[in-house]
Amino acid sequence: MDYDDVCILIPTYNEAETIGDVVDDFREEGFENVLVIDGGSEDGTAELAEEHGARVVMQSGSGKGQAIREAVEYHVDAPYILMLDGDATYRAADAEAMLAPLDEGYEHVIGDRFADMRDGAMTRFNQFGNRVVNRAFATIHGQDFEDILSGYRAFTRASFGRMTLTADGFGVETEMAVECVKRNIETTVVPVSYLPRPSGSDTNLRPIRDGGIIFLELYRRAKTNNPLFYFGSVGGVSTLTGVIIAAYVGIEWVTVRVSHEVLAVVAAFAVIVGVQLLMFGVLSDLILSLHRDTLRKIDEELDR
Repeated sequence: MDYDDVCILIPTYNEAETIGDVVDDFREEGFENVLVIDGGSEDGTAELAEEHGARVVMQSGSGKGQAIREAVEYHVDAPYILMLDGDATYRAADAEAMLAPLDEGYEHVIGDRFADMRDGAMTRFNQFGNRVVNRAFATIHGQDFEDILSGYRAFTRASFGRMTLTADGFGVETEMAVECVKRNIETTVVPVSYLPRPSGSDTNLRPIRDGGIIFLELYRRAKTNNPLFYFGSVGGVSTLTGVIIAAYVGIEWVTVRVSHEVLAVVAAFAVIVGVQLLMFGVLSDLILSLHRDTLRKIDEELDR
């Protein structure tokens, strides 16, 4: 691939300790088009990036997701984009491996950090959380991308334009993975190295808060990609709760002749709502399957 066709996209916020080295590493690898989009850093990140040869743009909003959307839509002309964080945890030496699948026809490439995670690069708690998120994604959306939260991505500008992304913060990686499945974007996974953050460099990630956002995003996106899970999970919980309450009411009535009229009403309501949600999930899944089949046939006709 001609590196002149590649834009290195680096969203940053207070990465002064590392951004200079990151820009230098990619320029040494032969990438001249390095774009840093900064979210209003207060430590001189933007000035340092510019001094090291990067093109710097100040984002109009806030958050990583908003920065990526704004950069690709308004500031990137190259057909290929290699995106990474500015914290020096990803190696420029892996860039060629990340871009190679795009030359083979793939549209989106995810760098798998777990393939070569160096000591101290991620806490055990964060590793566990990442594994849970990846298992949840594979279960809900039917594809195993190994590391959907990876910030090292290569993709075509055209495929990015087909995505519908709304997350402003760290949920953007999850959204991108879901959109790849939903839009049938040809995606592959490449092993990369993941390095510890250099001393003095602080992370912007908040595991509990951002983890909750990611799980909510996974579930919210299931509404249009796996409605059977979206409605069925709530319906199953509601039905099970109603059955348990009903069993308690029945046992109390049979054993001690104590009636629980209010609980009985609650149990009946929970079961009815749960069954209705399950039925709605099945119908929604059927409609989605028919919709996908129709789109596939349309694509086949257009290709003829």
